[in-house]
Amino acid sequence: MEILGIGPSELFFVIVIALIVLGPKDMQKAGKTVGRWLNNLLKSDGWKAFQQTSKEIRTLPTKLMRDANMEIMEVEKDIHRAMNVQPNRSASTPDENLPHPQQAENSIQPPSIKSTEPDSDPHDKTS
Repeated sequence: MEILGIGPSELFFVIVIALIVLGPKDMQKAGKTVGRWLNNLLKSDGWKAFQQTSKEIRTLPTKLMRDANMEIMEVEKDIHRAMNVQPNRSASTPDENLPHPQQAENSIQPPSIKSTEPDSDPHDKTS
């Protein structure tokens, strides 16, 4: 258990020192004064603002990572949408740079294979 970042052994050490310095009678008054001061501190608006800011700072890295991940996902969705959208071409105005399908079929011809022996198969390796 920690109180304001002070562990039990540290608290015991502070009480022993206070008892030696203040004595038993003044120790009671000092304890009441410290208790009131801590009570007022914890109920103050400044302490509440400090706690809220501390919480925001602790959760800031997680929030930033979540926001960055959401932005990346949105960009990925935009890319997928752009890839799936195909440009609309009207049939009345064909693209001049593209050949007509008949011209494309005529322009692509397989290479001719010339063989010296008409009955032999060039892929047959059994002989």
